[in-house]
This record gives sequence, C-alpha cells and structure tokens, in this order.
Amino acid sequence: MRHCTMVTNLTGKPREVSSFPMTNNNISRRTLMSAAALAAASLGAPALRAQPKLEKKQVSIAVGGKAAFYYLPLTIAEQLGYFKAEGLDVEISDFAGGARALQALVGGSADVVNGAYEHTINMQSKNQHIQSFVLMGRAPQIAMGVSTKAMPNYKSLADLRGKRIGVSAPGSSTNMVANLVLSRAGIKASDVSYVGVGTAAGALAALRSGQIDAMSNTDPVMTMLEQKGDVKIISDTRTLKGTQEVFGGPMPAACFYSHSDFVQKNPGTCQAMANAIVHALKWLQTAGPSDIIKTVPEGYLLGDRALYLASFNKVREAIALDGMLPEEGAKTALKALASFEPSIKPEKIELGRTYTNEFARRAKDKFKA
Repeated sequence: MRHCTMVTNLTGKPREVSSFPMTNNNISRRTLMSAAALAAASLGAPALRAQPKLEKKQVSIAVGGKAAFYYLPLTIAEQLGYFKAEGLDVEISDFAGGARALQALVGGSADVVNGAYEHTINMQSKNQHIQSFVLMGRAPQIAMGVSTKAMPNYKSLADLRGKRIGVSAPGSSTNMVANLVLSRAGIKASDVSYVGVGTAAGALAALRSGQIDAMSNTDPVMTMLEQKGDVKIISDTRTLKGTQEVFGGPMPAACFYSHSDFVQKNPGTCQAMANAIVHALKWLQTAGPSDIIKTVPEGYLLGDRALYLASFNKVREAIALDGMLPEEGAKTALKALASFEPSIKPEKIELGRTYTNEFARRAKDKFKA
C-alpha cells in the first residue's frame, strides 16, 4: 500500500513524497547498498591519500651524459611516460659530465640532478648540503682502460704517470674512480692530465685518434672500445664483484639529488619523482634486449645495436632494484673519497644528511619493487 508524506523543501513549501512500508526486502536492499557505498569509499580513500600533492609540477633535471647506461632508469622513466603518470612535467638538460650537472644545480638553473651519490659528500665538505632521495645504481658502472695503440707496452699503473686520461668531465664520478685507482699506486691527480671527453661518440673518437692515452668512462663506450681491441681494461666497477674489489664494499652510484631545502619544501614532488624512477627500475628487472632497443633513442646505440646490448648485459646487475640506498654503501663512498681527497675529513661528515630513503621506501611499497 502506498503512503504519502508531506515534507518541506528549501523554499518552505510543502511537497508530497512517496514512501513504502519497510519490508525485510527493503531493509536488506538498503543495507547492501550502504555497505557497497562504504566499501567503495574505503577503497578510494587510500588511493587519494597515496597520491602526493605536487608543490612543483614543472621540474628541471640536470644530467651528465644521459645516453650512458649509468642514467638508463631516467631515460626509461621519461620514454615510458612514468613522470607524466605522476603528474610531473620534467625538462632534462644533458651536460658533458656529472660535475657540469652539479654546477647547474648550484647555479640555480636546475632543481634536481641525476648524478653520482658521492657529490653529496663532496659538497657537505664544502658546507653545502645536498641530499640523495632515490638511488638508480648500486655500482658505479665505470671502467678504466689504457689505449692499446698509445700504450702497447703498458705493464702497471706506474706507466700512467704523466699521461693524458680521458674522463666524462673533470670532477665527475669517472674522474673520481680514476683518482682512486691511481692513488693506490701512489699517483696523485696532479701527476696526470685529465681531459673531458663526454660519454658518447666524442669519447670513442678521443681515444681512437690518440688525443688521450687512457680513459675512465661508462658503458656503452667502454665495452665498445674493449670489444674492438682499442683498450685494455685495468679497473672495472661494471659488476657488483668488480665494485667490491675496487671499493671494498657496495658503492652507490647514480641517484636523484638536490639541495636539502628543496627536498624538505617539496616532499610531494620528490615522492612523485621517486615513484617514476622506482617504476622504471621495476620495468628494467624484467625487460628483454628488444624492450631496451625499442625504448631508448636510436642515437644511444652509437651505431652498433649488438655491442649496445652486450654492454647492457654487462652492467645490468649494477642497476638498483628498489631505489633504496644502503647505509653500508654510504660508508664505502665516504671511505673511498677520503682515501685520495685530503679536504674530506670523515669525522666531520654527517652521512645521515647526505641521503634519505623515505621516498624510495614508499615507492617500493607502491610498486612492489
């Protein structure tokens, strides 16, 4: 039986609405609908909470040699749209080496750098605080080799005294590895001449033309020179085993870092950037050779697909898995830098201020990396 009830609307005028007796079917139906609505709300709420608020949507990133495998996670995140998926509009500026990218950050033309973790320690020794907030490489992926043409009779590191050594850029991580290797033979940085050659075709040409006698650089350049017989490798951190031998422990490599103030004032933006990178790291764990070839720009292959893929297979294990920087790795980096850089006093460096795993941890949970 239909019942009518008079209610008053917002205008104050009465209107008639229908109601029905509250049967058990009505109660069950309403209860189910309410439960469904609550369930939907509970599912939607965490998703809303998980989406970071972006304090800054447009972010400028400086990188030193983007075509190198050292920075592959950045390229993957860019090419597959992972930054856009996080609501970010990134502008990537490519420099000859990591030291130049760092200069862009210090000079204010970049918000974030994709560069070597050890720069955070170096800068703290100069009373400038920068902080890593997501790791991309768990080994430096840098090899040092001597030219078989310029130094056919090479026997030991002592032979490099007075020679010209190519690095991506003076002050970069390739320079740092060269300094470390030479210091163990009692050779100071001032005993050799460092030449910036970049990380791509220019580096190949510099060694093959005789402009330099040896080189410390990343892949794919070093593998290409090695397989063509142009260099003899004398130090190698492209694998975890090689890194252990050179540094005596795990050595964190490429990461996103910025001024500590930027990280503190833009946690949502940093979280979105960490999400994009960890997403890329997870993709790389299962990506096959054909996936890599299809994703990276053609110019990165340096005209030889087979050698490019051979290079990738060599450094694959050096790519980080989940964006987390291990505490032991930070200690290894400090020890390595202090071994050849007198200005770095370990007792005065606060390693806890050089990195944070807060954003990587959330991203790891989100993507199950």
